[in-house]
Amino acid sequence: MGELNPAAGEDPATLPGEPDGFARLWTPHRMVYIDGQDKPADDSPRECPFCRAARLPDAEGLVVRRGAHCYVVMNLYPYSPGHTLVCPYRHVADYPDLTDAETDELARLTQQAMIVTREVSGPAGFNLGINQGVVGGAGIQAHLHQHVVPRWAGDANFMPIIAHTKPLPMLLEDARSRLHEAWQRLFGAPPERAAD
Repeated sequence: MGELNPAAGEDPATLPGEPDGFARLWTPHRMVYIDGQDKPADDSPRECPFCRAARLPDAEGLVVRRGAHCYVVMNLYPYSPGHTLVCPYRHVADYPDLTDAETDELARLTQQAMIVTREVSGPAGFNLGINQGVVGGAGIQAHLHQHVVPRWAGDANFMPIIAHTKPLPMLLEDARSRLHEAWQRLFGAPPERAAD
């Protein structure tokens, strides 16, 4: 970790500034998110990444589990490995606007996501939450989504605090496949999707 890449011209003698003894972990893939890639141009279902993911085949859309009213998808920019999002199929922004059936299934899929993630990767805890509105931290505010973030003892080490970087040891598709397989094993085949 932190080795210089001579092929990219990373020579300590040529880097600007004073040598500080710190190694560098370059994460340029994060810049696409910071620069706004995958964020919708407007609030319409046509622009919504969650509406788009629900229409794609599971592996392509990173969908882990489908329910009748809601589905579970991998977070494309995860806080930790196995970070999933529980979303209603319906393009709805505000939690009080969910139907009773959507509310019930969102809660049930959140419970199941915790059970499945414990089975697959044994986290010590979870952060669960729905960010509502820009000031509430919602990156995509037009389509409600519940975060299910697995946590491990010591996972909030110096990297996010000092380096603003989260090392992720597993590719999204690998995590999706493991969660999908465990979900099938623990909870059986998904129900039919409800008609819109």
